[in-house]
Parts: sequence; C-alpha cells; structure tokens
Amino acid sequence: MRKSMIEPITGRYMQLELWGASHRIYWEESGQGIPLLCLHTAGSDGRQFRALMNDEEVTAQYRVIAFDMPWHGKSSPPAGWEAETYELTTRKYLDLILAISEALELDRPVVMGCSIGGRIVLHLAREHPDAARCVIGLQSAGMINPYYDIDWLYRPDVHGAHVCAGMVSGLIAPTAPGEHRWETLWHYMQGGPGIFKGDLHFYTVEGDIMDHVGEIDTAKCPIYMLTGEYDFSCSPEMSQTTADAIEGAKFKVMEGMGHFPMSEHPEAFKDYLMPVLDEIRDAS
Repeated sequence: MRKSMIEPITGRYMQLELWGASHRIYWEESGQGIPLLCLHTAGSDGRQFRALMNDEEVTAQYRVIAFDMPWHGKSSPPAGWEAETYELTTRKYLDLILAISEALELDRPVVMGCSIGGRIVLHLAREHPDAARCVIGLQSAGMINPYYDIDWLYRPDVHGAHVCAGMVSGLIAPTAPGEHRWETLWHYMQGGPGIFKGDLHFYTVEGDIMDHVGEIDTAKCPIYMLTGEYDFSCSPEMSQTTADAIEGAKFKVMEGMGHFPMSEHPEAFKDYLMPVLDEIRDAS
C-alpha cells in the first residue's frame, strides 16, 4: 500500500470588496487558539508558511492563517486587470490586512510578515496599534537599498518567472536544505507577469518608514524582529538599525538563515520563532 498522509491544512476562498473592486481571495489555515496572521514575501504566496501549519506544537496554541494577496498564488486579479498596471502601496497593503482580519473576525491577531510583510507590520504597528496584539517582522527593516535592476522583471524578451527566481536565489542561506530551497524558488517561478515588480514598488520606493519608526509605541503594539544572518537584501545591520530606533522592540539575528526563514529552513526557523510565540501566549 502506498504511504499517504492527509495534512490538517484547509483552504477556502472569500469574496472581498477591496480597493474599489471585487476580489476573490484564497486563504489557508490550521490549528486553534490565538490567531496568527501570516504575510508572504513579494512575488510569492501563502504556501511559504506550509511548515508552520503542519507543526502540531504551533497549531496546538495558534490558529495559523496565510492568505494569497490579490494577483498572487490562487487569488485572482480583479476584473479589468489587463488594462492596469499592478503596483502595491502602503495604503493598499494596510487596507488588505485590515479587511482580511475583519472578514475572518480575528480578535487582535498576531501579525507576522516576511520581507514586504516585515515592512508593512511596522506601518501597522504605527498606524493601527489596536488592530494586532503584537507584530513579528521577519527580514524587517524601515527601508532597504535595492541591489538589482527591476526593469528585467517585466520584459517580453526574457522569462520573467525565471528572472524572479534568479534574483532571490542568492538570498537563500547556503545551509538551507535543497528540497526547501527549490520549493521556495518554485513559488517565485509561478508568479504572474509584473507582480514581483509591483510588490517591489512598495518595498523599495513607496513604503519607506525609516523616518517614522520611532513613533511606534510598543506598549500598545509589541514588536519582535528576526533576521537571517545571510540576508543581504534586508541585512541584520539594517534590521538592527530599525530596532534601535523603536523603543522596546526586540530583535534577534537568526544564524544560518536567509531571506525566507519559514520556507527555506522551517526546522531551524522554529528554534527562533517558538520562544517568541511562547512569550506572546504567556502574555495573552
């Protein structure tokens, strides 16, 4: 008999009015307890958090939820998308997070985001501190300095999906297991045309919050930051500078990790995440 295992993850769609249009949003979840709303990286989707959703130690205490942003993964773009250019902004991103939380009736969730998600949680803590009991920023910094030419991401004479994967491949730590490395890259190879570039508009241009992170009140919304030592996009130094500017922020460097800790090496990532989740649970 063939070996098989049914995972505890369930997936559903919701119809959501967002940004002046009707959207069909896909999300997955697993577990029970404190809601943990997970935000994926630019150009990818919620599959990056599949290991957390399959971890019984995590799901025994947390309801882990990960959604695909519009235009990403299984979430379709709205009608008329072919006549517009996708471009993510701070206002749109915040509106999306708040709308998802409201639609799922989440009671002050823990919001954990990576990369662009790690940036937007800083905006969330500053502008909507009552919307989350705390935020966790993975590969989080107030601003980064681009090291790439994003014009290559949407050209008719190149394979955009391969370029996306090629651009981020160096951000994965050399210690990451091969199977996790290639699954992480596969998610990028499946992205829609121009979507990674549109996400990076927020990440590298519009979403700069460095001059305002000092306004975040961690007494209202605690902040935890975890950054992989091998990440040269959002380096530990960039995260440290951001954390130093936020009174009360807690920051730690993850040894042997890169830009995608939850998907590139979930076993090692858990060693850093669980103490944070335990502290949040005890405080709750």
